[in-house]
Amino acid sequence: MGEGLDKSAAKIRSMFASIAPRYDLLNRLLSGGADVAWRRKAAAILEIRPGERLLDLCSGTCDLALQLHRTSGGASRVVAADFTFEMLALGQRKIRAVAAPIPEATADGLRLPFPDATFDGAAAAFGVRNFESLERGLAEAHRVLKPGGRFLILEFAPEPVGPFRPLVVLYLKYVLPLVGGLISRDGGAYRYLPESMSRWPSPETLAEKLRDAGFAAVEIHPLSFGIAVIHLARKGKR
Repeated sequence: MGEGLDKSAAKIRSMFASIAPRYDLLNRLLSGGADVAWRRKAAAILEIRPGERLLDLCSGTCDLALQLHRTSGGASRVVAADFTFEMLALGQRKIRAVAAPIPEATADGLRLPFPDATFDGAAAAFGVRNFESLERGLAEAHRVLKPGGRFLILEFAPEPVGPFRPLVVLYLKYVLPLVGGLISRDGGAYRYLPESMSRWPSPETLAEKLRDAGFAAVEIHPLSFGIAVIHLARKGKR
């Protein structure tokens, strides 16, 4: 998996810096707004408790960080972390607009600048797929969580299922690169997206990788006919 697909830190950072100004618009247009509902569902599944410290990993423009804050009613302490400064800068504008107390950290998901057992929960939306090493990324998420802490991954599925599968495959293979490239002026980034999705582990394989990293009680929640999938795992004994 990943052979021939450049996921080096420099490549990924440059790609997201390039599309950052139009990233949110493209997410809404290309998902038909479904990404908003998916993040809302993810925050609900995380079952946030008052006073918890949460990490939005691969935060991008901080949409998930803000959703975690809203879902908790402001009763949690959310940190947004991403290694693309241009994305975080746009997220900072959103955070300031609603005066949410969400600090940002420019941080590589493979080398997080947080002590062991810092967070009660961590979540990542559409970012883990871009790790140069999935195993190292999962190990870092495990390290910064407290015992019993929850880790949630929201990602596109490598192979959609259900009655709309042919349309979804057609859309991802042809429409998404075309529309994404026209709007973002970076066709390469939106050719990378479907290719990286097709090389992503199946839900069952990702669940096993989470267990190998030390997580337990892995739950799988398909979304929108399996177009996207939420994995929820806990740090603890298998």
